[in-house]
Amino acid sequence: MIKFAANLSMLYTEHGFLDRFQAAAEDGFKGVEFLFPYAWPARDLAARLAAHGLTQALFNAPPGREDAGERGLACLAGREAEFRDGIGRALDYAQALSCPRVHVMAGLAPQGVDRARLRDTYVRNLAWAAEAAAQAGRDVVIEPINTRDIPGYFLNRQADAHAVVEEIGAANLKVQMDLYHCQIVEGDLEMRIRQYVPTGRVGHIQIAGVPARHEPDAGEVNFPHLFRVLDEVGYDGWIGCEYRPAAGTREGLGWLRDVRAAGLGS
Repeated sequence: MIKFAANLSMLYTEHGFLDRFQAAAEDGFKGVEFLFPYAWPARDLAARLAAHGLTQALFNAPPGREDAGERGLACLAGREAEFRDGIGRALDYAQALSCPRVHVMAGLAPQGVDRARLRDTYVRNLAWAAEAAAQAGRDVVIEPINTRDIPGYFLNRQADAHAVVEEIGAANLKVQMDLYHCQIVEGDLEMRIRQYVPTGRVGHIQIAGVPARHEPDAGEVNFPHLFRVLDEVGYDGWIGCEYRPAAGTREGLGWLRDVRAAGLGS
């Protein structure tokens, strides 16, 4: 049975961030994820998780200079020391939160820089991050992201992400398969699931309605069908609900109640 994690950076924004843990638990979520935890002490987040019986499924490593719009450092030559410091900080939080995986963002491709050079930097940084994470007992995941939401993002396609994972060959380096981004860039979601999930290289999945990134029952994707496919191919990881509610969070959870009623997820 598939299991859903509430993305607290996007859901329950009716509440202050630390109060979102309780709101998610009240709606039956057993897991949560969020983007960046670094504005809060790890001990405070860990206390909220414990108080409400929640599992931390995922969060992002530091993205670089958020105020400058950076979206990761992994592909950027000359920023290696900052990248490594960020991975260290993320792994400290992962230990405190008992979180098994950290998403490492690729970054924005600088104009005029050869893509092969960016890829070389990306592979070297990810290999280092995977080794550091392995020593800490954690996984690293990388996510293809569409360039409509994040123009210039370096990693966009499932095949490219899997090629990097295969090249590095670290057992704890996997792909974060966001079906929202995948639909916008590539489509053919059922076949992508059937192609990649059985490899064991998909470490986390996320969902949102396409094209507006609202609830998964709003838009062009038949998510109940895809949930059945994920169950069929044996996916047993978390599915992160990384969408922006069209109205209130709780009012928009009818899709989840239907999934639970159908016995497809928890």
